[in-house]
Amino acid sequence: MSSKTLQYLEESIAQWVMARDVMVFMIPSVNTNGLIRPSNIRLRDYARHLDGLVLQGGADVAPESYSQQSTRPEWNGDRTRDMYELELLHEFIEADKPLLGICRGCQLLNVAFGGSLYQDIVTEVPGAIAHVNDLYDQHGHELQFTPHSSLAQLFPPGIVAKVNSIHHQSIRNLGRDIKVEAISPADNIVEAIRYQKAKFVVGLQWPCAARQYRLWLDAVRVCLPHQPALASP
Repeated sequence: MSSKTLQYLEESIAQWVMARDVMVFMIPSVNTNGLIRPSNIRLRDYARHLDGLVLQGGADVAPESYSQQSTRPEWNGDRTRDMYELELLHEFIEADKPLLGICRGCQLLNVAFGGSLYQDIVTEVPGAIAHVNDLYDQHGHELQFTPHSSLAQLFPPGIVAKVNSIHHQSIRNLGRDIKVEAISPADNIVEAIRYQKAKFVVGLQWPCAARQYRLWLDAVRVCLPHQPALASP
C-alpha cells in the first residue's frame, strides 16, 4: 500500500451526522491530470450539488499555508491536503452552503482568510493549560462563550460548558471577517470561530459530542429548504 494514496473518513463523525437522517458523502480529491483517467469533475461541482461540508480533523495544517516555516520537522503538516481542502472550503462558501470545521478544520477555516496558527501551544503560549495529553479524547477543559456568541444561543443560558481537547496547535491571529465564538478561559486560547459573511460557516476546535452535532444540524436546517446531504473530504 506504500504506493497508494489513502483518503479516510472518521467514522464517529459520519455516524453522528447520519443520526439526524442526513446522507454523508466523502469527497475524493479531484485530479484533472490523472494518468489513468483524467476527470472533468471540479470541486465546485460538489459544492453545487451537496448541501453542506464538514472538514474533519487529522494532520497539522502546514505552516507554509499561512506563510511560515515549521519550527520542528514533526510540525510540517500536510500541505497537499491543505491546498485541496482550502479550495473545497472556498467553493462551498462561494456557493453559500453551510460549513463546519472540526479541530484541524477550524484552524484551516481561519487560515483560509489570512489567519495564522500557533504551531505548538506548549512552546509558544507561556502559561497555557494542557490542550492534549495521554488521555487523548478523554482529556478536557472548560469553555467560555464570548459576548453575543451565536453558538451560545444553542445552549441553555449560563451553562458552564466543558469540551474534550486533543489539539497541540491553535489559532493565533484571526483571519479576515473571522469572529471568536468561544475561548478556553484558563488561557484565552481560541476554541470556536465563525466567518461573518456567510449564513453558517463555523469552526470548533473540539471534537463534538453527539448532542452538539444534533444542535448544529438543527441550526443548519434553518439555512436549507430541504433535507441536507453533507460531505466530508
